Amino acid sequence: MRVKERFLNYTKYNTESDEKSGKHPSSDGQLVFAEELVKELKEIGIANAYLDEFGYVYAKVPATKDFEDVKPIGLIAHMDTAPYPAKDVEKRTNAVIKANYDGEDIVLNDSVTMRVSEHISLKEHIGHDLIVTDGKYLLGADDKAGIAEIISAMEIVVTGNLNHGEIFIAFTPDEEIGQGADEFSLEKFGADYAYTVDGGEIGELEYENFNAAGVKIIINGVDIHPGEAKGKMKNSMLMANEFINNMPEFETPSKTSGYAGFFHITEISGNVETTEISMIIRDHDRHIFQGRKEFIEKLITKLNKKYGENTFEIEIKDSYYNMRDMILPHMWIIDKAKAAMKECGVEPKIVPIRGGTDGARISYMGLPCPNLSTGGRNFHGKFEYISVQNMEKMTNVLVKLLSVN
Repeated sequence: MRVKERFLNYTKYNTESDEKSGKHPSSDGQLVFAEELVKELKEIGIANAYLDEFGYVYAKVPATKDFEDVKPIGLIAHMDTAPYPAKDVEKRTNAVIKANYDGEDIVLNDSVTMRVSEHISLKEHIGHDLIVTDGKYLLGADDKAGIAEIISAMEIVVTGNLNHGEIFIAFTPDEEIGQGADEFSLEKFGADYAYTVDGGEIGELEYENFNAAGVKIIINGVDIHPGEAKGKMKNSMLMANEFINNMPEFETPSKTSGYAGFFHITEISGNVETTEISMIIRDHDRHIFQGRKEFIEKLITKLNKKYGENTFEIEIKDSYYNMRDMILPHMWIIDKAKAAMKECGVEPKIVPIRGGTDGARISYMGLPCPNLSTGGRNFHGKFEYISVQNMEKMTNVLVKLLSVN
């Protein structure tokens, strides 16, 4: 099966993760997909593929004769997709192929058009066969494209009898909600080094990522009949608004790029009595990252002093750290990936990740694990798209990484 057909099949699975479920994996759809992946790995000749009790897929391919001393390599991708409406996605035509793209606006449905003026990267893909959404659902190329490329590469290596050292594969759940490495087992995995294959435009090679934290804030107000509210009512929504208005105006995702960090309000809900705010904090620099957390804590202290103790309750939880320090002693891994890309006609682009991957946490567990691109764009929304040709190129890059001449 070609990588295109494999990916199109994967888009029909609802694997949206759910941070509020309290389960691991956080959604049943991920388990359904995981079982399909185990079946597929076995069909291409990897008999020992299995699904563990935590929802992780693991597989191992022994080294070919005379190559047992080659360092064991691993490839990792995540099965879940970002929180975005996915109910009944299996019943819809959520992926459409625009063959030989002509550089013009793409009509996704009667009410949604992907305009070149707003998505300039489309111009880089003239002549490509683009897989786009139907304007309603995610493709889930982050990271089903990574899975499709890994399995397609493994099929070429295994069925083509290419020489290789030990190869280890893992597909993780719940990466999008920061839990992808929670139950990841280095012992079950077995590799000496690995690459995540997770998002990014063609050629991106990443070993620097944000330090990341999640923030939950509960604002406790006082509700009372408006007619007798003077001096008594404390509207939690207005206090939430005051908190937001105290955030740095130009330190948001829409106003930063490169290495610049940000504060990002991701969700707010509430009423007069109680309002909850969810946000994330990101920065590549560990010291500045710590300062961002302290800024939030000081702001909460200031607001509690104004409105009363425990009016604002806060929880800050670190998610992952910049893997750079874990990769620098192993830069040969980066050099190896660069060489594989060049041999496959892909120009390497070493860039910082404005986000994170399972590889960041796994690197801190002791397994160096930088990230390779999949060749897609506009992830996490209805304007997501990916080039078939890019997926084929990245599949070839993975074959080159896995095989030994």
